Amino acid sequence: MEEILDNIYNSFNPQPLPAGDPAYVDCKEVRGDVDIVTDLGKRIHRSKDITCYLYAGYRGSGKTTELNRLKAYLESKKFHVVYFDADIEDISTQDVEYEDILLACTRHIVEQIKEVDPKPISDWLNDQWNSLKEFFDQQVKLNDLKIEAQIQYFTKLTATIRTEPSQRQRIREKVKPHTETLISALNKFIDAAKDKLPEERKQLIVIVDSLDRIVPNFKDNGRSNHDEIFLDRHEQLKALRCHVLYTVPISMVYSKSSTEVKDNYNFTQILPSIMVKSSDQESYQPGLDKLKEAIHQRVKPHSGELDLETQIFESKEILERMCLMSGGYMRDLIQLAQEAVNRTDELPIQEKAVQRAIDELRSVYQRAVEEPQWEALAYVHLTKEIKNENFYRSLLFNRCLLEYRKSAEHSKNASTWYDVHPILLNTPKLEKAIETLKG
Repeated sequence: MEEILDNIYNSFNPQPLPAGDPAYVDCKEVRGDVDIVTDLGKRIHRSKDITCYLYAGYRGSGKTTELNRLKAYLESKKFHVVYFDADIEDISTQDVEYEDILLACTRHIVEQIKEVDPKPISDWLNDQWNSLKEFFDQQVKLNDLKIEAQIQYFTKLTATIRTEPSQRQRIREKVKPHTETLISALNKFIDAAKDKLPEERKQLIVIVDSLDRIVPNFKDNGRSNHDEIFLDRHEQLKALRCHVLYTVPISMVYSKSSTEVKDNYNFTQILPSIMVKSSDQESYQPGLDKLKEAIHQRVKPHSGELDLETQIFESKEILERMCLMSGGYMRDLIQLAQEAVNRTDELPIQEKAVQRAIDELRSVYQRAVEEPQWEALAYVHLTKEIKNENFYRSLLFNRCLLEYRKSAEHSKNASTWYDVHPILLNTPKLEKAIETLKG
């Protein structure tokens, strides 16, 4: 029994799934018919022009899993895909500027396309070496190194930006006046790549993941760091001579600049939460069934013929309550399940273990809400709408507010609506705020 529980516990590791993983569950019918292959993959594949798309959603909603599917689809269509997760080695999500992203793109494009001579990039680095060498061993003479060794200094630059706050801004100040020449050098490399890549890989796309994790910082004029990166520098973000897809914070799409986002980029795809209840607060069984299927697919390799609703969990009601409390947000579902298993010594998982997991998650979300924000949460719960204010964008970013989408197949018209994360419902502060608004 202990080995089974250990294996089930580890099956709920909240890591993205690779394309084709048997644990993957297609949830598009309970996400407003949103499908990354149809909505983005086919657009990119069919376009005769270079495209630049944005992909938004909550952190932990399954974006990277969907991007893995997109990558596999495009590779099947003869694309060379340069994918990287910027949050692993390149940026500090607490403090990001455009220059950080450009340096990261340069590094990964050159590292992942080894068939092409990186001389344009090394030439740029040599031109800027006098101003940049202070961040490295100043005894190094760049010209004495092989080109491959020179390029490694881009890795060192992005690593310094990510890990050394004291150096971060100084590097940006050195790079900022020369971003146009770096883009030009990178485009020369991209053009050469298109010529040198094998015939079956002539198309090129760069996918930059985890920019959605950039923490929003608002200035006195109401503009945010998100505006500065994705709007003020949109021409530079789009300047690469290949297809590009950037992940962006979901709060960016709902800013007062949303029309600018629409005008400046080819298309923005939003990955909504899985609908677990209707806008009139009725449980939505198709969504709950999808979440139960996601849990079953993870435990099945370790649980043999055990029934999910009576032998893994004590009852269907307990399992569905856990699914409902996740809000249709995949990472919360996985973490709730893992914590419930952690509090279990013998199957089936009891109501007490599930409730303890729910209580712990509720405490996390309650701490994320600032005192004045309870009224905003109450407003959304009563109206199913959000206001175009920074208050609401912050609540979207930290997932206290969730977006749901109903496809036209399930209603007369496709519709989007918003609600408080179910984990916060029935908390005293929210109930008080709701009563106050009702008058």
